Amino acid sequence: MDASSMDATSLIATLALGTLCAVVVFAWGSKRRTEARKADPDAPKSTLAADAPSTRSDGKGAP
Repeated sequence: MDASSMDATSLIATLALGTLCAVVVFAWGSKRRTEARKADPDAPKSTLAADAPSTRSDGKGAP
């Protein structure tokens, strides 16, 4: 194998691992925000929840 082939392999491996790490960090942060919101009793309910109003108080949402 020549040097350029090894360089390409290293580049692809580095990009793959970097992408995997970025996805894991994004998922971890999203999980933390979701758990914090679920633990907050004052967080507004989704308009899709069975026991929530069909519109939001700020005027957004389906009429």
